[in-house]
Amino acid sequence: QVPLVESGGGLAQAGGSLRLSCAASGFTFSNFNMAWFRQAPGKERVLVAKINWSGASIHYEDSVKGRFTISRDNAKNTLLLQMNSLKPEDTAVYYCAANTVYISTTYQYWGQGTQVTVSS
Repeated sequence: QVPLVESGGGLAQAGGSLRLSCAASGFTFSNFNMAWFRQAPGKERVLVAKINWSGASIHYEDSVKGRFTISRDNAKNTLLLQMNSLKPEDTAVYYCAANTVYISTTYQYWGQGTQVTVSS
């Protein structure tokens, strides 16, 4: 059983929007902090946004502030990433991840990724 499964990726034009979803199973989702990472071709995987277990604490990487919104629905075991005003530089594979310590850079669970491509 894959603990995290992303969906919602695809092709968008610059200025457009996409919404990514991450479905969790096999662990107590509401006990875990969640995050979205992305990895562009030839680059390292980087943190995009993270949210603590309750949703009360949220952090965004500077380049996505004001454009992306992370949220979670603990009743549905789902993590979301609303991406607006997309730019070609947002093109990457997006991964969701889960951990037990919000400030930690170590994540216990990872999804397999979903491709986001933004055309200019």
